[in-house]
Amino acid sequence: MGFWNKLFGKRQNEKHVEHPEHVKNIETFESKKQNELNPNIENYITGLKNAYFKSNGKEEWESFEQVIHGAKRENINKLKQVYPEIPSTLINLLEYVDGTYWRKYGKDKITFYILGSDMHEYPYYLLSSKEIIENQNQAKEYFSEYIEREYDEVEVDDKIIDNSKSIKWLHFSDCMNNGGTSQLFIDFSPSKKGIKGQVVRYLHDPDELKVIADSFDEYLNMLEKKGFDFINEENIE
Repeated sequence: MGFWNKLFGKRQNEKHVEHPEHVKNIETFESKKQNELNPNIENYITGLKNAYFKSNGKEEWESFEQVIHGAKRENINKLKQVYPEIPSTLINLLEYVDGTYWRKYGKDKITFYILGSDMHEYPYYLLSSKEIIENQNQAKEYFSEYIEREYDEVEVDDKIIDNSKSIKWLHFSDCMNNGGTSQLFIDFSPSKKGIKGQVVRYLHDPDELKVIADSFDEYLNMLEKKGFDFINEENIE
């Protein structure tokens, strides 16, 4: 199984540190407050905040909101160049917080769970705009053998194309285990049975690539309907 060795050969103890350049004009960041977000993201952030508060995570949430900022405009523009069909809701989420995985904001470095999946009570981080851009070829590098269906024991959703050279995936999230157990992607190159923009979840042991939502918006709605079950007192600790 090539993925596991490739991933942990590079990332087992890796902690992402982003050092933003000193910015004289705060307008270079997309620092959107909650009341400036689109309705889907505003509802999601409100629900997530409530989930933290209900799980005795009020202090953690308030510390989080005090230090974060949105992605740089140049990174947002670059994302749109690399992924012209990137969902506006993902852009808006990155305008609210530019990553939560060992992300450095000023003097503060955070790791903060903000996403989940179809897996029960399993939390994920949001990657930064810079990480998303840097990882644009990761799926092709790590999952080509799986996508080509070279292993009978690896389950691959038939909504996923079987030509690894043609895949166009956006890697937006890693699970709590440094992405080693699960990663999330937006798929812009589905098979005839799939839908462009569908969300793909990678799972390790047993290895699997599964479509869990038809769109990024549907994916967020799924997390809301599940009551943000990935946030609980155990995960916050």
